Amino acid sequence: MPELPDVEGFRRVVADHVVGSKVASVRVLDAGVVRTSPEEFARNLQGRVIAEPSRCGKWLRVPTRNRSGYPQLLAHFGMTGAFVWTPGEQADHRHDRVVFEFRDGALRYRDMRKLTGLRLATEPSEVEELLGDLGPDAAGVSRRDLRARLTRTARRIKPALMDQTVVAGLGNLCVDEILWRSRLAPTLSTTDLDAAHWARLHARLGSVLRSSSRVGHVPDRPSWLTGHRDEHDARCPRCSTPLTRSKIGGRSTVWCPRCQPS
Repeated sequence: MPELPDVEGFRRVVADHVVGSKVASVRVLDAGVVRTSPEEFARNLQGRVIAEPSRCGKWLRVPTRNRSGYPQLLAHFGMTGAFVWTPGEQADHRHDRVVFEFRDGALRYRDMRKLTGLRLATEPSEVEELLGDLGPDAAGVSRRDLRARLTRTARRIKPALMDQTVVAGLGNLCVDEILWRSRLAPTLSTTDLDAAHWARLHARLGSVLRSSSRVGHVPDRPSWLTGHRDEHDARCPRCSTPLTRSKIGGRSTVWCPRCQPS
């Protein structure tokens, strides 16, 4: 499922290719992903100039260039969604759902499973309705705020980090990687952590997100937990201990019982 690093990659696609450009036309190939009538969706965006996009956790906001910044395109990528830029004239892909055409190419919302999709906001209240319950973007949360938010109630650290109302943008791969690098078991309670734990957790959260955001996804490098979690005989890349796998908070969780003692 796309997480904060993936959405940052999609943000760069928009920023690099269409900011400052006028939408020549909008083709809605699948009405189910726009949550409004295709005609209204296209009419509100056609002829608009795209302004600088911003990330809100797993959501991407794409404003238009005028005094108010509206209408805005709000994108959530579900499990298989993506923004793809194709230069010139190219045939539609079978999973293209909405195509935004520009003078020199097309920005395509491509999604195989169609679990979420695109929203159109014409005023701030519509953005608030969709995003108002989100916590701060995980890449910008301070150590003090992270600790305050995660210790409001006693709960296991993994589900707490994945709660989008606490911090926005972290998913399964990011959280397992962050906890492995922090040497914290995913089963620990947020109230079990001392000041040193919080400092290490915040630092590793930042480093994982920075490295992942540069490539637009959580990388499966040999030195990363992510690079081994799907192996048949998965072992910790740090100490070679067999990795443990179980469900925590309803999500498949992988960790090293030696590096991350509970």
